[in-house]
Amino acid sequence: MASKSKRDRGGIRSSIVLRLNLRLFLRLLGIYLTTDLLLLLLAWGGLLLWADRQCGEISQLVEARGVPSAEATVWMSAGDYTVAALDEAPSEYGLRIGGLLLPMSLGKQLLSEEEQALRVLSLGEESLFFGPWRGHPGRGVTYTLSLANSGKPYAIALDLEQPVTLMAFAGRVLLVCQLLSLFLNLLRNAGTIKKTLRPIQELAAAAARLGSAPPNMSAAELSALAGRLDEINASHLDKRIPVSGTQKELRDLAEAINAMLDRLGAAYRAQMRFVSDASHELRTPIAVIQGYASLLDRWGKDDPATRQEAIDAIRGEAQAMKELVEQLLFLARGDNDTMQVEMADFDLTEVAAQVYRETGMIDQTHPFSAHWGRAPVPVHADLGLIKQCVRVLVDNSIKYTPAGGEISLALELSEGTARLSVQDEGDGIDAASLPHIFERFYRADQSRDRKTGGTGLGLSIAQYIAERHGGWLEVLSRRGVGTRMTLVLPLAPMSGTQG
Repeated sequence: MASKSKRDRGGIRSSIVLRLNLRLFLRLLGIYLTTDLLLLLLAWGGLLLWADRQCGEISQLVEARGVPSAEATVWMSAGDYTVAALDEAPSEYGLRIGGLLLPMSLGKQLLSEEEQALRVLSLGEESLFFGPWRGHPGRGVTYTLSLANSGKPYAIALDLEQPVTLMAFAGRVLLVCQLLSLFLNLLRNAGTIKKTLRPIQELAAAAARLGSAPPNMSAAELSALAGRLDEINASHLDKRIPVSGTQKELRDLAEAINAMLDRLGAAYRAQMRFVSDASHELRTPIAVIQGYASLLDRWGKDDPATRQEAIDAIRGEAQAMKELVEQLLFLARGDNDTMQVEMADFDLTEVAAQVYRETGMIDQTHPFSAHWGRAPVPVHADLGLIKQCVRVLVDNSIKYTPAGGEISLALELSEGTARLSVQDEGDGIDAASLPHIFERFYRADQSRDRKTGGTGLGLSIAQYIAERHGGWLEVLSRRGVGTRMTLVLPLAPMSGTQG
């Protein structure tokens, strides 16, 4: 399986490098071809303009000195141009290249307005397109200017072998340089692309190693394997994907992946702590039940007092386990987003009053007080969940407030929100523990929480309910003074009241 994953990674890596390298190669090839075509057009256009200007200057000499005789034409052929008399004036005017005739004029500075000329660019058998491969770059390339000359027509033939030869040589040099550049870029781009994609390749390799884990791995092996993601250990997620500062796209990707790893690390640690704390919480009542079952087996069969003590203890621990399991299931449904929430409009004052009355009947050790007006406080929420959240806050105050300490409930409207507060006169929460009180199974005082029967899940449940309804919980506490917890919910237009 490892070799298969390695082949898969190699195939993916090669595919990405090959595709990117091919795209860069084709793009550079297109640039070179476009540049060559533009240079070719400019070279031939410039050659035609130069040839036309040369012929224009020669025509001015002919006008001044007359058309050379046939004997003079012979010795002129040894140079790069010849001037010969014509039997008749040209019947067409313009620029002829092969079978194509294009309009063209020398301009007033070379010819008079009445005169017109025929220009012919002749590409012989061994012209630019054939000569470079036969050793004769410019042979057969001539530029001919035919003029009527007021009844004495003549033609100027200009040999373009030398400039065309230079053009062909420059074209060869340019072509060789471009081919060499394409080859070098083909090799260099592959290395650059591989270096650029190395962080992604390392991430893919680590993910492939994670994906190749056998299904029967132990928890320790799975934790160790999870830590291979770019050398990130699941037990201490402190390493991240390094990316060069010049690679902006990959830097953004790495920052997104590192942020995801931060969230995964926090969730992983929270899950491990949750499982550990839940196991610990369940282990204690199970141990108590086992202990009392052994006591019943040894001495409680014939001792009514011992038997009744064991029964009461087992019943109490079973009830505690039931409450703990229900809270765990509540949080699990919340984490899986399977919680059934029935939203409705109701008056939050009625919910607070109902919890106030019920708590006053159940608890006789603390005085209770209520502070709210007669005006309704409409909210759009799940009535059962909101009532459960308020009960959690009240029960929490009862657990941590000494007997005789007052607990007050208050409800007010503030900036479009409903604020339901539960104030106690307990010992308060120290500053170090305050940021952690909503964490699952967190206890600032383990011994006192065990004595009061708390599981450390109540505030987590209350926080989930508040956030599920678009609200939040506020906590204000001071050691030796007490704690005030406030449920903040958005108001809703009152469309009906449920109680």
